[in-house]
Amino acid sequence: MIFPTDHQDLGHGTHLIDIKLYRDHLGACYLIKDGDEFAMVDCGTQHSQPQILQTLKAAGGTPEQVRWVIPTHVHLDHAGGAGQLMKVCPNATLVTHPKGHPHMVDPSKLQAGATAVYGEEPFAKDYGELIPIDATRCEAAEEGRALQLGNRTLTIIHTPGHANHHCCVFDSASQYLFTGDTFGLGYREFGEENPYITCTSSPVAFDPDAWMDSLDRMMALKPSAVCLTHYGLYPNPEKWVDGLRGSINRHAQIAIDEESNTTEGRAERLAKAVEHELVDGAVAHCGIDRDAALKIFEGDIDLNSQGLGVWLIRRAKSRGNAS
Repeated sequence: MIFPTDHQDLGHGTHLIDIKLYRDHLGACYLIKDGDEFAMVDCGTQHSQPQILQTLKAAGGTPEQVRWVIPTHVHLDHAGGAGQLMKVCPNATLVTHPKGHPHMVDPSKLQAGATAVYGEEPFAKDYGELIPIDATRCEAAEEGRALQLGNRTLTIIHTPGHANHHCCVFDSASQYLFTGDTFGLGYREFGEENPYITCTSSPVAFDPDAWMDSLDRMMALKPSAVCLTHYGLYPNPEKWVDGLRGSINRHAQIAIDEESNTTEGRAERLAKAVEHELVDGAVAHCGIDRDAALKIFEGDIDLNSQGLGVWLIRRAKSRGNAS
């Protein structure tokens, strides 16, 4: 079997596929094989399909053998290519959180929202067109839903915090937990053996309290490793989870500190505070040049600060409703 160069064999029939999102080693999806059946956890954008199909072929499979396509949530770097992949995998069922399910059947609102966040031209370049999926081929998975794949079970775990429609997938055979964005973003640029893990508070459903609860339930599963969409496999997740909790708390505090200020200039202040959080943290973590760290984090600074701004609006509305 000759695998593409953007592939990594993780053992236990599990393959990491680098989807080449913006740059190498930033976005991944995971192909799982058991017997003559395959599952895909996350599927990148429509531009990711060639890598996925090449890896599937090298693993001895065909599109007809794909049984499950499981986006951890419907953000476009995780699910943007789902419609196109389902078109070529005729026997697959798409599995999502119930809150994400309608956006896979009719992605028009998802596309409009993402275009508003990224802009029309970057959206078209990086994500292309979202293809609707026939509702009869989609399942809205409740908490604890067990999906059979060969002789193993893939269990769906609802994990809000980054997004209110987020799921993780626990594999009974490998004890790997596929975490989407709920175990944060792992940046290998800041150390292959000691990467820098941060939370992602991108729009629109950042919820630090729910996120902490999700991490508790994830760690209670005692996974042998976590598989991050951004990016890669991390053994011994207990080594990393406290650092992620700290990142979540600091992002939340940035927003809370801003809460008493006027809304004028808020976006700029949030962006500057997030910049300090991410860039200064990376410099302290590994001594990287600050300008180099700033370049790596440029997109995250924008998205994280936008998400914190949305969270502040939700908090204000909640206080208004309670009064």
